[in-house]
Amino acid sequence: MILAEIEICHSRPIAPTRRVAVGRTHLPCDPAPGFGGVLLGAICARFVIELDKAAVPELLSLSHEVELGRRVAQPRLRHRFQQDRVGLSRSWQRLHAGDEEMTVQFDASKAAPAQLVLGAVYAAGAAPFGVRPLVMTAVRKGLAWRGDVGHELLSHLAGRFGSLMSADAFADPVGWALVVLGLEPFDRLPERSVVQRRFRDAIRDVHPDHGAREDGAAGRIAEITEARRILLAS
Repeated sequence: MILAEIEICHSRPIAPTRRVAVGRTHLPCDPAPGFGGVLLGAICARFVIELDKAAVPELLSLSHEVELGRRVAQPRLRHRFQQDRVGLSRSWQRLHAGDEEMTVQFDASKAAPAQLVLGAVYAAGAAPFGVRPLVMTAVRKGLAWRGDVGHELLSHLAGRFGSLMSADAFADPVGWALVVLGLEPFDRLPERSVVQRRFRDAIRDVHPDHGAREDGAAGRIAEITEARRILLAS
């Protein structure tokens, strides 16, 4: 299942006039940064390492300009951003839901790395005003990332939802929290006392001091704690 996708339109890498545009998108950003923000940050992380290090400060500056809705001087990284997509090649980047976690499908067969990173930054600038700062934060995290583009990166980009990396959990944190704490779905949320009791029982079940295995205990405790936070804050 595709969770988010973006069509980045661009001139051919060898063309004398370098251009980039954002085509069709499906970039859900609620709760922020959403699947859309995670995808845009992942694009930046994947391709920024192929750029000269001197390009990063300009990309960061550009991210702040488009976040604030300012008029952006062109070109940037020797590419001109435009709305017209006629005559441009197209590259699709997609975030998929896997059985256990999210994965990203990158297409760099026709585009230069700079074109894909610029497309991601400009797309983040088009996010709704209320969520744009968090979406752009995910983009900046991607620009700063220096590591494998996998689960750890996606968790980092997801921010406070980093422990909720299945697609269903990310999309429905309350439902995920109920499952983690062993609570049945209700027409209304369970009482605070019920959540606290289930939290204490669940922590006892996974804590090494009570006989649970140490391997992975920290992650299980973090998930249980996050589940309680979600239900008590909802």
